[in-house]
Amino acid sequence: MTQTAWTTAGLWLAVVASGLYHGVNPGMGWPLAVSAALMERRPHALLVALCPLTVGHLLAIFVVIAPFALLLTLVKWRQQIEIGAGLLVVGFGLFQIVNRRHPRALARIPPTQLGLWSFAVAIAHGAGLMLVPIYLGLCETTNRDHEGMSALVNANLSMAVVVSVVHSAVMLVAGGLLAWLVYRYLGLRFVSRSWFNLDASWALSLVVVGALSLVLNLANHGVG
Repeated sequence: MTQTAWTTAGLWLAVVASGLYHGVNPGMGWPLAVSAALMERRPHALLVALCPLTVGHLLAIFVVIAPFALLLTLVKWRQQIEIGAGLLVVGFGLFQIVNRRHPRALARIPPTQLGLWSFAVAIAHGAGLMLVPIYLGLCETTNRDHEGMSALVNANLSMAVVVSVVHSAVMLVAGGLLAWLVYRYLGLRFVSRSWFNLDASWALSLVVVGALSLVLNLANHGVG
């Protein structure tokens, strides 16, 4: 395999890994699916609840990534855009570390509106931002054969859709499996006794992803 192929494979692995990470994180909503199944006393309700949670998450990812698909048409500024995106992710992660309070607007969304709740939570926690450096890297490895602004925009938007769908599908599988295990075998006591607060690790992961993208970008362009 060529270096580009290895890079592309590594970036897709990062998309899948972030999906697993978001899926097992209770802050992304799978406990609400367990709650729905327990209240309705039927496992089918768990799957029904997971669908809007996943759709909301997918839309939040795409809404954050899509603007960068348009920015990447400015080929001359590609490196600056990538550096800016990395700094944005690092900055948001540091903000999350300093400010542990959840936005009050989230508390005003009824848990019954699962799609809207999932969308708002993913935006507020920077779930889409975590994928931006990965997405930009994938565009850089696959857009070399596209010529013209229209073709480049279409290619970038297509990549944004694929990244969002793959990430959200993995999140659905991971969160759904965990929700099913809690509902069917482990019980809610497992969550209350064994789970830990992921807010700090979530914020730290944003900083790590952003910093890593900055280092790789500068290394690839021979800076430093």
